Amino acid sequence: MINRTLIGLLLSALLAVPVFAQDSSQSSSTQTQAAPATATTSTTTATGKEPLQPETREGFWGHLNPFARKKYVQRQTQPIRDRINELDELTAANTRQIKDVDARAQQGIQLASAKANEADQHAIEAGNKAQAAQSTADQAQTRLNTVQQVVTNIDQYQPSTQTEILFKPGQTVLSKNAKAALDEMATPLKGQRGYVVEVQGFASGHGQAAIANSQKVAESVVRYLVLNHDIPVYRIYLVGMGNAPLPAATGEETKPKRINGGRVEVSLLKNNLEQLASTDTTSNQQQK
Repeated sequence: MINRTLIGLLLSALLAVPVFAQDSSQSSSTQTQAAPATATTSTTTATGKEPLQPETREGFWGHLNPFARKKYVQRQTQPIRDRINELDELTAANTRQIKDVDARAQQGIQLASAKANEADQHAIEAGNKAQAAQSTADQAQTRLNTVQQVVTNIDQYQPSTQTEILFKPGQTVLSKNAKAALDEMATPLKGQRGYVVEVQGFASGHGQAAIANSQKVAESVVRYLVLNHDIPVYRIYLVGMGNAPLPAATGEETKPKRINGGRVEVSLLKNNLEQLASTDTTSNQQQK
């Protein structure tokens, strides 16, 4: 009986020793965590907290406690889990910030690219408008030069075509050949500007009688041009030359010769107004 009692006390003492060692280890760990670390220097971490310090005291059992309980292990590992969770949250927050910065950077790049393309388009449009304005200015300058030249030479008429109409003595009626010659000259004049028709009549005879006859044959030509070709009267200049001698022909003959019957010289004279009209037409076609 006494032996059993001794054995029970011995077993109780053996079981109490691990519990005492664990409690002392916990208390020493708590004291170590509560006391400031004087030997180590503080280091800033990603979480903004002091780094975890390992236990300086190993307890009764050393690093491995064969009788450690579950709650004891949880208490020992809880700070590590907290730091890991904080690091996960910090990593997730950094990842979100990086994505946000990248998205804003991409948006800024796209906006800048769109602005650059718009600026290029405006520059191209401005260049096209400048070229169109320069072309218009060149056309205006060309037209101005043409108008100045026409105005300067407005009264300078140059011979274009000339035809001769012959009449028999005492006759004032136009022959078929005479009408054909007048048609050939007057038909292209329809719609034209800047021309005059000079009609000079000549007739045989002497004095006022010759002048009157030359006036009659010249009037016959003018009447045909006005009635059959709608040439305005103000564009026709008529003069009766009477029996004025014809100019001497080049060659052996040196004396002027006179005519028998009647003769009318019809001359078409033009200035530069027709050139101005053609310039206007060309300019309008280019603008279209």
